[in-house]
Amino acid sequence: MPDKLNVAVVGTGYWGKNLLRNFNDLGVLYAFCDAEESRRSEHGPNYPLAKSYGAYTDVLADRNVNAVAISTPAATHGTLVRQALGAGKNVFVEKPLCLEVEDAESLRDLALSLDLTLMVGHLLLYHPAFRAVKEFVDAGKLGRLRYIYSNRLSLGKIRKEENALWSFAPHDISMILSLTGRMPEKITATGGQYLHDGVADTTLSHLSFTDNLQAHIFVSWLHPYKDHRMVVIGDQGMVAFNDAVQGEQKVLSYPHTVGWDGGVPFVSKAEAVPIPYGAEEPLKLECMAFVGAVKNGTTPPSDANEGLRVLKVLDACQKAISEGTPVHF
Repeated sequence: MPDKLNVAVVGTGYWGKNLLRNFNDLGVLYAFCDAEESRRSEHGPNYPLAKSYGAYTDVLADRNVNAVAISTPAATHGTLVRQALGAGKNVFVEKPLCLEVEDAESLRDLALSLDLTLMVGHLLLYHPAFRAVKEFVDAGKLGRLRYIYSNRLSLGKIRKEENALWSFAPHDISMILSLTGRMPEKITATGGQYLHDGVADTTLSHLSFTDNLQAHIFVSWLHPYKDHRMVVIGDQGMVAFNDAVQGEQKVLSYPHTVGWDGGVPFVSKAEAVPIPYGAEEPLKLECMAFVGAVKNGTTPPSDANEGLRVLKVLDACQKAISEGTPVHF
């Protein structure tokens, strides 16, 4: 465990610039790397104490760098992570860990053999609102879980290098697996291609677990408005996490009662009750978890094993879409 943590952020574009800010605020930003000179010029004045690199190989050769935070296209993740681990660097990589399950298993094992931290950027696991939901569920306040559904819908950001499933669904998969505490038994999924051949713009994935627990994930970048919502239904209540709104309406408990009375169904509706949650920036908490993992040897919620589980579900969803048949675990 290093006495001083020196993080190099690799890729400083749309999302990488946020990693720059947070690691700098935590006092561990040592360098940043981007192949585009314009980005390096843009960030240089904001982080004058950080070294600027145009080549990833130079980052890996710098012995003062003991951790890298990778925010590059998903197709590059596997190679960049493997090179960083091989150079003795701890690694934070944005989702997904990589694109192939076998590669993910190999990367996890490599990090373990070298006693290095490998963490994946499943941001919503660190969101104070989701943490409040998880604490509520783990405390048994919903009773036995029955059904979870998650929508991640918006107009854009449209891509050609990956479909909406791989772009959006990792967040929802990570939250569902966290809440259920287990992998699904069966996955079915469908997708629609409308803008570019071979790239699904919208997908619907259905996850079946033991004990008749079900979940579905609907993602699309062809939707008229932003809808980032997760609903968790138990036999003793319901909770909704709406990330498209602010304030106390973001996390609501619905203590409705639904059941049978003498063979007659009944529904007893109750007023929604806000669930308190913290105000911390999710990305700051995620970066803090990485710093703590490297410095103190703690296990973050999105460690390599969690990243592998999410990738296995993603891969199964993609196979179900491509082959048109369910995938069993």
